[in-house]
Amino acid sequence: MIDVMVKRFEAPDETRRFEKGKFELVNLGELTIGRASYEPGWKWSEHVAPLAETATCDVAHIGIVLSGCVKVLMNDGQEFELRAGDVFQIGPGHDSWVVGEEPYVSLHFFGAGDYAKETETAR
Repeated sequence: MIDVMVKRFEAPDETRRFEKGKFELVNLGELTIGRASYEPGWKWSEHVAPLAETATCDVAHIGIVLSGCVKVLMNDGQEFELRAGDVFQIGPGHDSWVVGEEPYVSLHFFGAGDYAKETETAR
């Protein structure tokens, strides 16, 4: 058993890149933490959907917004914004996009391992 494990996002275990963004993964034992970084103009349905091969994001997320703002549209029509300092839980079935000119950055503590994962046919 490891008593201490320290890692940094400056040297992630994996980086998933897509147009206008990236998702960096750090593995701590069985826990995977992700850092989402999206540029202004990023939209899940345009920039990540081709990798996931789904119309909307089917990953559940628990995380915290570090900077910027995104708008989230759930499949049931519910809409809301996530801003710096917001701690969030979002179920599967949603689209999201950056609002404004500030880059968006968030940490994901649940769902990170499955997010923006390229499918076999997308490779």
